Amino acid sequence: MIVFVALVLLFSAPSAFAQFELAGISGRVTDPSGAVLAQAEVEVKNVETGTSVTRTTNSDGLYSIPSLRPGHYVISVRKQGFETVSVTELTLNIQDNVVRNFQLQVGAASESITVTADASNINTTDASVSTVIDQSYVQNMPLNGRSFQDLILLTPGVVTQTPQISQNAFVAGFGLSGEFSVNGQRTESNNYTVDGVSANVGAAAGGNMLLGSGPTGSLPASTALGTTQALVSVDDLQEFRVQSSTYSAEYGRNPGGQFAFETKSGTNRWHGTVYDYLRNGFFDSQDWFNDFYGQNEPVLRQNDFGGTLGGPVRIPHVYDGKDKSFFFVSYEGLRLTSPQPTTVSSVPDPTTRASAPAPLNQVMNAFPMSNGRELLEPCDPSTDPSCPSSGPTPGQKPSGLAEYIATWSNPNSINSTSVRFDHVVKERVRLFFRFSDTTSSAAFRLGGASSSGVPTDGDISEYSLRTYTAGVSSLVTNRVSNEFRINYSANNTTERNVIEELGGSTPIDLQKLVGLGPNALAEVDFCPFQCGILLQTKESGAQRQWNLVDTLSLSLGRHQFKFGADYRRLMPFAIQNNPGATYNYFSQNSVAANSADFVDWQTYAPAYPLYTNVSAYAEDAWRASQRLNVSLGLRWDVNPPPGVTQGLKPYTLLGSGPATWTLSPPGTPLWHTTWFNFAPRIGAAYTLRDRQGWETVLRGGGGVFFDSGQQLGSQSFNGPGFSAFNYNNFQPSPFPGTPVFPTISNPASLADQF
Repeated sequence: MIVFVALVLLFSAPSAFAQFELAGISGRVTDPSGAVLAQAEVEVKNVETGTSVTRTTNSDGLYSIPSLRPGHYVISVRKQGFETVSVTELTLNIQDNVVRNFQLQVGAASESITVTADASNINTTDASVSTVIDQSYVQNMPLNGRSFQDLILLTPGVVTQTPQISQNAFVAGFGLSGEFSVNGQRTESNNYTVDGVSANVGAAAGGNMLLGSGPTGSLPASTALGTTQALVSVDDLQEFRVQSSTYSAEYGRNPGGQFAFETKSGTNRWHGTVYDYLRNGFFDSQDWFNDFYGQNEPVLRQNDFGGTLGGPVRIPHVYDGKDKSFFFVSYEGLRLTSPQPTTVSSVPDPTTRASAPAPLNQVMNAFPMSNGRELLEPCDPSTDPSCPSSGPTPGQKPSGLAEYIATWSNPNSINSTSVRFDHVVKERVRLFFRFSDTTSSAAFRLGGASSSGVPTDGDISEYSLRTYTAGVSSLVTNRVSNEFRINYSANNTTERNVIEELGGSTPIDLQKLVGLGPNALAEVDFCPFQCGILLQTKESGAQRQWNLVDTLSLSLGRHQFKFGADYRRLMPFAIQNNPGATYNYFSQNSVAANSADFVDWQTYAPAYPLYTNVSAYAEDAWRASQRLNVSLGLRWDVNPPPGVTQGLKPYTLLGSGPATWTLSPPGTPLWHTTWFNFAPRIGAAYTLRDRQGWETVLRGGGGVFFDSGQQLGSQSFNGPGFSAFNYNNFQPSPFPGTPVFPTISNPASLADQF
């Protein structure tokens, strides 16, 4: 549980109007004496689409028009016996709640006064602190790789932590850890939405899916390169808002930043773009390490290309969608050949390769041929006759390993497609549907100081994300409106290691040589004092989400009530490489005799966790006076322990400490559901000065913010009952021999697992 209390004096953008991406306008209409005007007609018209919404003021002269898409608007206020007032060039950003008061002059309604809206929209309604990144930033800021991480960092209080780096090295990477910390919160505590539905559908492959926070819906979707096209392509992005603190009861589940993204839709005008961003390493200077080792500069090529097209839906002689039906299509493709600076890896030396008998010699020949110095290992001349006691290297002898020095380029690609349709049913019902499909691939070769692998081992990650989102915005009555969203998302990932030709090597199918299938792990380690490792494997994982969100707004006098519910069902799965066989050779003599010093056989079961999240809230935005606005709310979050959609159920421990721990029956809940996570929120905004250009608002707020607490729940699916291991107990074993794969059994006690 986290409690925030803030008192701020701010000149900032308006606060969120709803959990969805939509904005709203509210205010008061008075006559020249300041008396309120009831039943005045307020019309808001979207300049781009021609759609309009009309409301009338209540007995307090107040009006409220929610559920407006971000864009440019004209507001017109009319009442019999008074001149019509129009405000033009009013811009609504994502989740804005703009307050516009009107004073009508006595006169004929046919007479009108037109006013141009001022550029600043100050939040005068609640205590939330947020930043809007609109089209002016999106179009004009240089973005490396067309990914908008740099735009997110424009928000005060946001710092980045690359997902590849974590305090725990075992849970670092895409789909395992987050990227942005907001006001000191954990990187896994942020909530991302696109068009009003959850975009926290990050995933990883195989066992990695069970180590981090991806299965629990605590991480946003990303491409295999770690870029944001999986959320929304830059040219498909209308704008986004980051709420960093003291937000209302509409927001929760995660107590960190609330990231809301709005996609573009079509307008009455046909509009399109075509682009290609190029980068070529021909004119780049040589890398220092390449010069040092005498290596050529590897190839750098980058092409980021695509286009958009939007407009009204028209079928000649059949249907004209002007002012009613619109479409928007976006495509972005990336082809990146990324250079790898000079890398030094450890590989078997010529003597080791020549000494290996069949079939182990095929494995040794699949390593690159050494082109650097021999690696020496320490030895004791008094006990080892082959260890020199004098000469240039006393106390050191050849280890059987040598250096392989090389550069290369890694291929990467992204294809991101989005199609959106919007339709207006009269002025009270608006529908939209959006489909997005983003596939990506990232490849790199193992090897170097940070890896015991070798460059003939290629690691290929492939991500495929598809989302289906539909929404209905309804103006039920003059006082009641409703927003509904439904989404299904499927994020599939695979990671495989393949053995390729490089540096004079001869590729092999190591899995087939060991007698295993394409989803197994086959690994040979040559580790006299440091390691050269060759492996072949494939594993997969996925995140699948259903998300339903509904918000009902009710305007009564000076009160704007909102009631909402959010249901999310997550159905991830992880399929690890199964079975697995690892052969370890600790000396050149072991290779010559084809006698593996240590052999490990593994069996893994697939995991199918099930997570559900249920949230509900009620909120009252009260206009206490002309200058004071108060918001009160209560949020309720329920986050049960994980279940399963199929397959095995996890174990947990019972007892008060290590001395009393016992293994529970399978399927015992990992924790007891907390049914009383009620989170009150309060905020206030007081307008100290409303003079145009000098607006000053004092805002403060506080509340209770719960996290889902589910981030580590999936680790139980990688424990007892999901894996089994068998060893040769350091008894010499030939390669490949006859693998002895263990059978996974349900342990009767904690001791049976070890």
